[in-house]
Amino acid sequence: MDPVTTSHPAEAAREPAAPPSLEVSGLAFAYPDGHQALFGVDLTIGQGERVALLGPNGAGKTTLVLHLNGILAAGAGSVRVAGLPVGKRHMAEIRRRVGIVFQDPDDQLFMPTVREDVAFGPAAAGLKGPELDARVHEALRRVGMDDYADRPPHHLSFGQRRRVAVATVLAMEPEILVLDEPSSNLDPASRRELADILRTLDVTVLMVTHDLPYALELCPRAVILSEGVIAADGATGELLSDAGLMRRHRLELPFGFDPASVADRA
Repeated sequence: MDPVTTSHPAEAAREPAAPPSLEVSGLAFAYPDGHQALFGVDLTIGQGERVALLGPNGAGKTTLVLHLNGILAAGAGSVRVAGLPVGKRHMAEIRRRVGIVFQDPDDQLFMPTVREDVAFGPAAAGLKGPELDARVHEALRRVGMDDYADRPPHHLSFGQRRRVAVATVLAMEPEILVLDEPSSNLDPASRRELADILRTLDVTVLMVTHDLPYALELCPRAVILSEGVIAADGATGELLSDAGLMRRHRLELPFGFDPASVADRA
């Protein structure tokens, strides 16, 4: 691993009794065809941290994310969410605590109205009546879409649909919000609106992205996953400013973009 060290205020401020939002220890995984995707990944994310997961295509980022809520089962090692081991015994609670927002919002929106899409998860978990209505309203309010509750999702813009997709996950009151390429296919205004929303959320965020300026803007900490291992873990600005590190792991900044010139508003 490249020698990048940094302190994380969120961990220092956390009470000792509170477990981290995510603990990955020695995680290894091979697909049935024999392809080894992960080789002993260790990663700890404290409550309330916003962390960018960076790396080239094929690095193992999606494989890692699919272990967080039990879609894939570890070949070796372990994953714990808020102190709970990911496994059959706690699967329902794990999947409530880990909310994944996919790159394509149409993968998550399938009901006739926005309201019904956001209500789907909590209703399936047994919530109903005024409590369900309040949960839906609050989730839509947090993403600025409460005025669109009765609209069909397919009548919304792509950026609006992505915000509704975030609301469907927030309605489950997760501990960890996993975002897969959240800025992809967004126009500049929608990109900015989503960034403003993500800053306000009081949940742990793991953002999988190739959009390095977006990672710098929103995530104080970044982790580079490369060839199935954690290659670097540190302050986002420091990692992106390390030209040798970036080159070794096939990461490239937009032409003319200087991380040192950007005020990290995270």
